[in-house]
Amino acid sequence: MEIKKNIPNNTVTRKLVDLDRPTGNIYETVNIIARRANQISTELKTELNRKLADFSSPTDTMEETFENREQIEISRYYERLPKPTIIATEEFLDDELFFKENNPTNKAE
Repeated sequence: MEIKKNIPNNTVTRKLVDLDRPTGNIYETVNIIARRANQISTELKTELNRKLADFSSPTDTMEETFENREQIEISRYYERLPKPTIIATEEFLDDELFFKENNPTNKAE
């Protein structure tokens, strides 16, 4: 997964007006951002597990485990990435997320 360079690693105070402008409802906005954050988290976890699987050996025991410099660097890289919620919020504010309203219609009989 490619992370944009301009995403801050720390939390940033946001105006509610900026967040609810696209949807008109802050709760819908939070729901959209949360769902995207879950997707990002799953993608990052899958990617990290795939990279770390290259270093695992089925015969490893506690006595045989040793420090692997490459494995440590990969783990540190993922630890330094911005949190999925921050990434999702930036994507939302940059209009990079596609979402649609799901308005159920009530049919009066």
